[in-house]
Amino acid sequence: MVREIRLYIEGGGDTRYGKERLRAGFSKFFGALVERGRGNNIRWVFIMCGPRDAAFKSFKQALKDHPSAFNILLVDSEGPVNNKKPWAHLATRDPWPRPKNASDDSCHLMVQTVEAWLLADLLTLQQYYGKNFAVGRLPKAKDVETIPKAALEPALVSATKATQKGEYHKIHHCSDLLGKVDPALVRAKAPHCARLFTVLEGLLA
Repeated sequence: MVREIRLYIEGGGDTRYGKERLRAGFSKFFGALVERGRGNNIRWVFIMCGPRDAAFKSFKQALKDHPSAFNILLVDSEGPVNNKKPWAHLATRDPWPRPKNASDDSCHLMVQTVEAWLLADLLTLQQYYGKNFAVGRLPKAKDVETIPKAALEPALVSATKATQKGEYHKIHHCSDLLGKVDPALVRAKAPHCARLFTVLEGLLA
C-alpha cells in the first residue's frame, strides 16, 4: 500500500503567501480523501509550484527524490484535450515528454483551467459573493471542461465586479472557493477531475 501521496500542482504565483493560500484551498477540496488516507496512515503533501513549467520540473525531481511515494502532476490543460490522455496532451502542447518512470495515473489535468471546477458549483459561487453577483454572466455547461479557457476567468471577473468582495481574484478567491465548492458536483461536471478522484480513491483502497 502507498504510504505517501504527493501532488505537484500548478498555481500560487511567485509568492510564499499565494502558494500557501492555494495549497490550503486544494487541501480542503480533497479533504475527505485526505482524512480517509490519514486514517490508514497515508501521508499527504500538496506542493504549489507556481508556473506550470516549475510544476513539471518539481514533479520530475520528485520521481527521483521520493520514489516510494505516489507522485502526481496536476496542471491546467490550457485548452481542449480532445480525448487525448493527459501525457499525450502535454507532449503535444508544452511539449513535455512523459518521464520514463511516470505512469498514466500520475498525470492529471484541470480542464481547461481550475476556474472550470469553480463553475461546476454555481450555488456556492452565489453564496460566496452574495449581493450583486451576476450569475447570468457565467457560462453554463453540463460538462464544464467544454468551456473555452478564454471565457473562464473573464466571465468570473464580469460576474463579480459589482459584489462586495470585488472582482474575481485568482489567489484570494480561488483559494477560498476550492475549500467551499462541492467536490461531488465538480466530479459530475468535469470528467478529468473525476478521473483524479478515481485514482486517489484507488490508492486508498
